[in-house]
Amino acid sequence: MTTVQERETQGTGTTTVVTRVRDRAGDTPSGVAMRAKTKGLWQETSWAQYWDDVLDVAHALLDLGVVRGDRVAIQSENRREWLVADLATVAVGGVTVGLYPTNPPAEVVHVLRDSGARVLVAEDQEQLDKALEVSAELPDLQHLVYVEPRGIRGRYTDQRLEFWADLLARGRAHRAAHPGAVEQAMAQTQPGDVMTLIYTSGTTGAPKGAMLTVANVESTIAALTGPAGLLDPPAGPGDLTLSYLPLCHVAERIFTTWNNAATGIQVNFAESIDTVPENLREIQPTFFFAVPRIWEKLLANVQVKQAAASPLKRNVGNLGLRLATKVGAAMEANGGKHTAGSRVLHAIAWVLVVRSLRERLGLRRVRWAGSGAAPVSVEVLRWFMGLGVPVHEVYGMTENTASATANRPGRIRLGTVGEAHDSVELRIDPTTGEILTRGGATFAGYWNRPDATAEAVDAEGWLHTGDVGVLEDGRLRITDRMKDIMITAGGKNVAPSEIENAVKVSPMVKECVVIGDRRPYLAALIGIEPDTVGDWAQRERIAFTTYRDLTERAEVQALVQEIVDGVNAGLNPVEQIKTFRLLPKLLDHEDGELTATQKVRRSALAERYGPLVESMYSSASATGKGARS
Repeated sequence: MTTVQERETQGTGTTTVVTRVRDRAGDTPSGVAMRAKTKGLWQETSWAQYWDDVLDVAHALLDLGVVRGDRVAIQSENRREWLVADLATVAVGGVTVGLYPTNPPAEVVHVLRDSGARVLVAEDQEQLDKALEVSAELPDLQHLVYVEPRGIRGRYTDQRLEFWADLLARGRAHRAAHPGAVEQAMAQTQPGDVMTLIYTSGTTGAPKGAMLTVANVESTIAALTGPAGLLDPPAGPGDLTLSYLPLCHVAERIFTTWNNAATGIQVNFAESIDTVPENLREIQPTFFFAVPRIWEKLLANVQVKQAAASPLKRNVGNLGLRLATKVGAAMEANGGKHTAGSRVLHAIAWVLVVRSLRERLGLRRVRWAGSGAAPVSVEVLRWFMGLGVPVHEVYGMTENTASATANRPGRIRLGTVGEAHDSVELRIDPTTGEILTRGGATFAGYWNRPDATAEAVDAEGWLHTGDVGVLEDGRLRITDRMKDIMITAGGKNVAPSEIENAVKVSPMVKECVVIGDRRPYLAALIGIEPDTVGDWAQRERIAFTTYRDLTERAEVQALVQEIVDGVNAGLNPVEQIKTFRLLPKLLDHEDGELTATQKVRRSALAERYGPLVESMYSSASATGKGARS
């Protein structure tokens, strides 16, 4: 535990996420900071234990020779050790570098080599092996710490290896010999110090390390948790959140690490991405952020189960959901707030279906729900609003520490990402339509890339986001990424994301990639959702063996054609998908088709499926609806 001498060395200094955790440990030592499931039981970590572990690891880093500005990398699923290693690094003036657990060795070597990381904290044998495979290309990497010993301890002989428990022991010994050393390092921290490198997704090239400073993070914390923040009343120790998105992504770092330190909200780590639905039901969080794919998946699961229910349950459920649709329409017109009439309808729908539905979804206690990191369909948002769960779209990017705009409670406008935070200046370039932001959250630049930094931030401090949008009554509506906007052979500008999202509203569709730049008409590569389409096929008694086999069934082709036709009915002719092909496999990160954040690499897809794309522009396809994969 923190000794008297260590407490005496604590000065005020610069406020950081580390000082926030230290102060919470001092004020509420027995309060619950986080929970994780071990052998089927949720185990709690108090603020005192959290801070004690941070101190131990910080002392261990000092003993390993880590000095101010050194980079410490972490490659792990979400767990308490991620947060401890992160804060320990910042405490001694180091820079945290996160890697996705799904990063293959080729991407691992790029991030570790580009950042010059001296220390890597790897979760287990799988992650450690990636680094060891490319370690000959990493002359700066001097220490390899592993958290899970299985398959490593007693088998691996690399002298750089150290088990997490041994690292803690190292830290305790250093702490006893040098009390107050970490606090002295903390006292030297300045607002402009870089505290983390967050690597971009790399949709168009090699990922770049965005430098976020202490001041950037504190600006975001103030914007999201202050009086004009996301929640009213603000989040606090009585709130719960579920941590499951990769912590190396700026969004999850905000909602897990920084929000936890700033507000005291209790973090609960999901067991894995596959157990998120189950963990949601167990935790019933009050604060839940998800990317669009999660919201779409939750909705799809409900639709599938509703379709498979008995006639009586299906009829009762449909009645309740029809009432919920009316509730959603009333709330949408009222900024996300209930009207007197919607409250009555909601009460009836609650008894019929909504109460049990929200319980099953894990959203019974949610008082703030958010969506970001990618566009989400208005139809999906409207459906959740009908359940009494307004989902607030927010907007930001790594380069502005993910805080630019947000829909505020009671002021939601579906289809927009809300209003700019008080600390953010926002304008639209009158020539290009590009969204520009400026404020305290604007990053310090790209690591070792002054050329790219100069392209991103102009001489007046405006960040060029690369997104195109319009302002409507002070609310921002994003059209698309500048690089993704297509110009058809007829000279018409088309934003593909809105069309793609409209198709992906269907629970049967997992991916939709619209093609048409310099082409006579729009076409699409569509990936089906294997679970929902597979379930539908079984109910329809359609035999299949593999994913590819399923996509080749005429009935599945017709099913997707019906979905596309429905979307086309609401589009202008130039925006309509004239033909499509079903992808023969699920898109995969390791195959280079998706980024680590599951964004489609359009250029890689066009190259990999070139013949499939070209087949949609043959003379036969130009007039027909060919959908063969």
